[in-house]
Parts: sequence; structure tokens; C-alpha cells
Amino acid sequence: GALADADALAAFAEAAHRFDYVRPTVDDGPVIELKDSRHPVVETVLEPGAFVPNDVTLDMQGARLLLVTGPNMAGKSTLMRQVALIALMAQAGSFVPAKSARIGRVDRVYTRVGASDDLARGASTFMVEMRETATILRGATARSLVLFDEIGRGTSTFDGLAIAWAVAEYLHDVVRARALFATHYHELCALAESRKHVENVNVSARETGDDIVFLHKLSQGGAS
Repeated sequence: GALADADALAAFAEAAHRFDYVRPTVDDGPVIELKDSRHPVVETVLEPGAFVPNDVTLDMQGARLLLVTGPNMAGKSTLMRQVALIALMAQAGSFVPAKSARIGRVDRVYTRVGASDDLARGASTFMVEMRETATILRGATARSLVLFDEIGRGTSTFDGLAIAWAVAEYLHDVVRARALFATHYHELCALAESRKHVENVNVSARETGDDIVFLHKLSQGGAS
């Protein structure tokens, strides 16, 4: 046991030194605040300095549900995953890929990311998505960190929007967890007007002539 502990700590130390990680502050506060956060895996496969870091703040008493919009390939999924990974790394005792990080303790990390059929059990993508969503909404507490990526995709647009809207409302009103909610349904941006703890953010792209440049930078407001 002691040898395993020493091995894990040595690995943490080597990664922190090699990849320029920082010591996070882990407390019982309401805030997850990351400055210049990065994805620990994605940044290692890119050219040095190519990964675009982002600031993310989730506050149980302020903006705790971030609605993330933006085009495909802009980096929504990467951004969401890096927040979860940093929370996990910090609570495991590791330094984290950021300029600074404050992690208000998280009891569980819940994710509904990516589509997959469970054909062996006779469940469609949609059924799998709904089951996982129900599990999250039942199990998450106000201390949890929840990631929803493109919920409602597996069905018709109108039904998908209704499901995404209902899930986002329930997350805000009942669960009250800190959450990142990526969506293609721009109608959802209206939630920020009726819900106090919802904030719209977007991962932007810019058109230059016939080309689209993905900036991978998180900014305020919904995507155009």
C-alpha cells in the first residue's frame, strides 16, 4: 500500500513538472474557478503552445449552470471534459493543468457525453441517453458536477428541444448542481432570462472569406 501511494505521488509530481501544472486550492466553498485551464490529454497531442486555454467559473450561489453553444468542432466537448478532469485530478491530490484553480469540493461527477447504442440489450441511442439522463437527475446533489453534451439528439428536433429544456430546468430548479450543458438548440438560451443561475456562454468560430476559423475560446453570450 505504501509503495502504491509513493508510486502514485511520484507520477503526479512528474506530470506536474513535465506539463506545467499548478497546485489547486480544494475547499468546501461553492465555487469552481479555473484560470487558463487546459485538457490534460488533448494538449499533449497538439504542438506545444497550440492548445487554447480557457477560464471557467461555476458558482453555486451565482452562475452555476452554463449553457454552452457554438458550432461542431469548436471545442465544446473538450472544454466540458477538461473541467471534470481538473476537478477529479485536484481531489485525487494531483496538480492540475491551469494557471490557477479553486475547486469547491465535488461529491460526484456525472456525464452524459457521446452517443452509443446498446444493441445487445435492445436499446437505441435515444433509450440509452434517456436512461443515463434519468440516472443523473436522480443521483446528483447540489454538490455534484454535471456535464450534459447535446442532450435530446437521438430524437426529432421538436421532441429533443422539449427534453433538453425540461432537463435544464430540472437541473437548475431541483438538483441545483454546478453544471455545463452544451446544446445545439439555441432556443435554450432564453432560459438565462427566466432562470437566475443560468448563464449563456459560447465557443466561437469566425468566418474569414470562405473559411471558418475555430477560435476554441469561451466567451459570454449565446452563439450567433
